[in-house]
Amino acid sequence: MTTPTPDIRLVALDMAGTTVADGGLVERAFDAAAGELGVEPGTPDHAEKLAHVRATMGESKISVFRHLFDTEDLARRANAAFERSYGELVDGGLIAPVPGAREAIEALAADGRTVVLTTGFARVTQDAILDALGWRDLVPLTLCPADAGGRGRPYPDMVLEAFLRTKATESVAQVAVVGDTSYDMVSGVRAGAGLVAGVRTGAHGDEAFRAAGATHVLDSVAELPALLRGVG
Repeated sequence: MTTPTPDIRLVALDMAGTTVADGGLVERAFDAAAGELGVEPGTPDHAEKLAHVRATMGESKISVFRHLFDTEDLARRANAAFERSYGELVDGGLIAPVPGAREAIEALAADGRTVVLTTGFARVTQDAILDALGWRDLVPLTLCPADAGGRGRPYPDMVLEAFLRTKATESVAQVAVVGDTSYDMVSGVRAGAGLVAGVRTGAHGDEAFRAAGATHVLDSVAELPALLRGVG
């Protein structure tokens, strides 16, 4: 795409699917959570719930479980089981950086841009991912929905929280939001970000990105530094 690139000073990067390759662990963790609540694999109920999980990749996980289960108690039980299972899979070494992701983050920082990592997971899961990858000190700030008052994507709250906490820019127009789902795009648009980019390494594709308001679509986050330098 040839949309002009604004002067970006703050970059909000999604984690799973954008900077982190998790090989379908969300679905495996969902199966574990659903099993704890009596949702049997192979049943229509399981298939319907799994379809919703796939369709809402990028959304805050507790919001997904609130949609799937009838009560707040059940939603919280499912979410706790999901986060526990995902954390165990992460600890088992089943995640890796998206190729070139760390290098891209380091290049963005070297160019004078502030990078924040965001996720729809709970803090305990986000920290497990950061620890597994050795990324604790890679960026100055990481955010999960609880850090932004409890609302994750598609709300703009995490992007705006990054804007407020880092004080890296004078305007939201100098913020870039990058992710692999339409929910990332919607959150960026709602926040007023000057650049909203979808990456083809995760859940959604070009059509979903553009329908949700993406200004750019990239093969990978590895292309982002060149784009922001005006080369891409």
